[in-house]
Amino acid sequence: MSPASPDLPLAARVAAFAAPAALSVTQDVVRAVLPVLTDQADPGLVAEETLTLVATVTARAAEVGLRERPDALAAVGPALAELPFLYHDFLLGAQVVASGAEGEVAPDQSVYARLDRKAAFYGMHLAPGRFPGPSLLREKMPLWMGRISPPKLPTSPDARLAETGLVDVVAALARLVTAFAQKAAQEADPA
Repeated sequence: MSPASPDLPLAARVAAFAAPAALSVTQDVVRAVLPVLTDQADPGLVAEETLTLVATVTARAAEVGLRERPDALAAVGPALAELPFLYHDFLLGAQVVASGAEGEVAPDQSVYARLDRKAAFYGMHLAPGRFPGPSLLREKMPLWMGRISPPKLPTSPDARLAETGLVDVVAALARLVTAFAQKAAQEADPA
């Protein structure tokens, strides 16, 4: 563990590492994929779908890394899967604070329902306990590409995905989060 946080609980440490990693990779993926989708793409939809996919991958990777620590796994996986919802709350809160309307704005529940459907979709395709490695991501990420693509693009989701190299980017995130979780678990409980 870092000398700055020797008493930080394992679940908090892994979540604190994985959440900004997921947000950073989401930004990288969105920036890389938007030009491939033409100017007809909806950037908001692309960002939402991408964050939900990446949050699910990150949650699964952390769960695999914490397999030997079910106490931490039970907290970290669900917390990381909540990332799209929490990020929406952050953006909404920033908007409310900027307008000086704290306490006056009721959240749009349809956004949460939409995010819930996306989370269920990716959760079904990226099952708990299974490492989201390159082969699984090559199989599942075309579904994401299809969901974010405007209609009538001349290439298939598979071809667009191959053109971007984004499977490798997301797979690297999964490896990094799993390795960090495993190392943090070992440091928290040296045997």
